[in-house]
Amino acid sequence: MKALHTVEPEAATGETAALFTATHRTLGLVPNLARVMANSPAVLKGYLGAVTALSTRGTLPAEVRESIALLVAQENGSDYCLSVHAFFATRLAGLSPAEAARARRGAAGDRRIAAVLELAAVVLRDRGSVTDEQLAAARRAGLSDGQVVEVVAHVALNVFTNYLATAARVDIDWPLVRHTD
Repeated sequence: MKALHTVEPEAATGETAALFTATHRTLGLVPNLARVMANSPAVLKGYLGAVTALSTRGTLPAEVRESIALLVAQENGSDYCLSVHAFFATRLAGLSPAEAARARRGAAGDRRIAAVLELAAVVLRDRGSVTDEQLAAARRAGLSDGQVVEVVAHVALNVFTNYLATAARVDIDWPLVRHTD
């Protein structure tokens, strides 16, 4: 049972309707989580702005962004977000199902992606307390300071969506992937 009301696209007006139109144009649908965010148009607008900025002006490629999202959703036990990002990772970002499964565990065959996931796991598990040695390891793997900042941003953005999806008990509108699988 949903804990929070969802705003239906057909009933949306003003800024919310425009945000739904943009979401639909990008994804081909308005996901249930966006419908929950629309209870506060400021939240939906901020979320879409952050996602758009990181995906169009950030330097981390889609496969890395989706790998971070899978790791965070797995760690937080968010089946909604795990389902979303398993779909995006394998259908849009080019990860194989095996690579997506590894990302959920914080692992990757690519050295650079593995370093990103190691950093993301530390940021998530230690709530941002990254040691000098961990930063040095990320830099040795080729991450710039800007990319480190983007990793932290992706972790934070995904924690937000994981928590909101869980708090709202959002109905999963993607092929189901459970964190217990």
